[in-house]
Amino acid sequence: MNEEPSPNPADRLAGLTSWRSDWSGLRVAVFGIGVTGFSVADTLTELGATVLVVAAKADEERAMLLSVIGAELVEDPDLANPPQRLLDFDPELIVVSPGFHYDHPLLRWAELRAIPLWGDVELAWRLRDKVGEPADWITVTGTNGKTTTVQLTATMLVAGGYRAAPCGNIGVPVLDAIRDPQGFDVLVVELSSYQLHWINRNPGGELSPFSSVCLNIADDHLDWHGSFDAYRAAKAKVYDNTQVACIYNRADSATELMVQDAEVIEGARAISFGLDVPGPSGFGIVDGILCDRAFLEDRFTSAIELTTLDDLREAGLAAPHVVANVLAASALARSYGVEAGVIREVLTAFRLDAHRIELIRIEGGVSWVDDSKATNPHAADASLRAFRSVVWVAGGLLKGVEVEELVKGHVDHLRAAVLIGVDRAQLRDALQRHAPDLPVFEVDAEAPADVMRDAVRFAAEAAQPGDTVLLAPAAASMDQFTDYAERGRHFQQAVNSLLGDEQDD
Repeated sequence: MNEEPSPNPADRLAGLTSWRSDWSGLRVAVFGIGVTGFSVADTLTELGATVLVVAAKADEERAMLLSVIGAELVEDPDLANPPQRLLDFDPELIVVSPGFHYDHPLLRWAELRAIPLWGDVELAWRLRDKVGEPADWITVTGTNGKTTTVQLTATMLVAGGYRAAPCGNIGVPVLDAIRDPQGFDVLVVELSSYQLHWINRNPGGELSPFSSVCLNIADDHLDWHGSFDAYRAAKAKVYDNTQVACIYNRADSATELMVQDAEVIEGARAISFGLDVPGPSGFGIVDGILCDRAFLEDRFTSAIELTTLDDLREAGLAAPHVVANVLAASALARSYGVEAGVIREVLTAFRLDAHRIELIRIEGGVSWVDDSKATNPHAADASLRAFRSVVWVAGGLLKGVEVEELVKGHVDHLRAAVLIGVDRAQLRDALQRHAPDLPVFEVDAEAPADVMRDAVRFAAEAAQPGDTVLLAPAAASMDQFTDYAERGRHFQQAVNSLLGDEQDD
């Protein structure tokens, strides 16, 4: 009797486009065991795949859970070469966690052996029919503003009567969202440049979002991508195969070029947003009123009012970069059919997350603002633009980006600068070149609480009534803090400790 020929491995992977496809016995290596890596391993074991997780280190809880769900773990602090167990396992597929650098030795090994590489987002796209009719995806990326825009969009969609959820790089893995038994009409998926690097590489796994946006593009994560062009190319993938609306930023011509170059579904529209007066197919501002001139029949001669700058100011959403995020989120929500009146109601009640241009207190005429989330120069630039006279607390881990233009663009409204972190010399040198007479304080402490205690004391010495003391580091936090949130918490604690419990009204 003639035996059936074994299916071509590439053909099998290309056909795995549903939760109901046959995943049983597929040998999958998962690289990384953070939140994303665990969600991948958990999903694949549920599907019946044979899973080997490879990580430099795993925390005890996740290691224990892997054994419970039936996945195998290999821990090796030196992953310069593939562990012997990985070689013996002979994976048919590798799913890469976002933290693995694209030229990591294990990935170079995989590519030499022609082992297909997927990211968690591609896996989730293939499995999105797990609980029934697949949800639409609205995809969001950009150097800054992603999380606020995702939260706003999802909130608007829910208020509009849709079953919607934020997920992805915002903190809830997209694989967890597609497995939620309640199901959704639409997922608003935040995508980092790391995640975008791995999408649309393999037959059968190409994403096709309902609507998409790249909010802005500036130097960031160059240490991961290797160059700005590679970083930009990763971000541009957010627009690939968009079905309805590609949203772009009129103030950032690179995002418009991304849309022009994208291969989209026929009929998809290019929709702009910006802080100026919008043209047809745009969102913008006219006489202090935020307007939609895209999703209405007579867009050439009229507009729909969404909200006003005065109302946004009441809600703490009036900083220019936040207004831009509001417009982008409104465009995404309107593309899905949310009524303008619903958007206005959402914006009345919405509040930013902690450590995003968060006013801590006002004391003696000095405002203290925590924008620890400004982890790169582009974000810090937007934050600095929101205030007239600033004592700037900055520094940290610069991730290979330049600060010259940032400093040059803001020295005219700095009262003083307080520098923290391992890369503060770059900021100090730039300040010396462009503002040699500006008071500059440097913090030498290393313990997180001590760093912010000293920074706040220096800032208080320099600040005068009418000033804003602004923590907008323009740098990552991992040199001295666990993350930007810990950095912000220590800043807030130091401010309140120095100023006491009694606050000005």
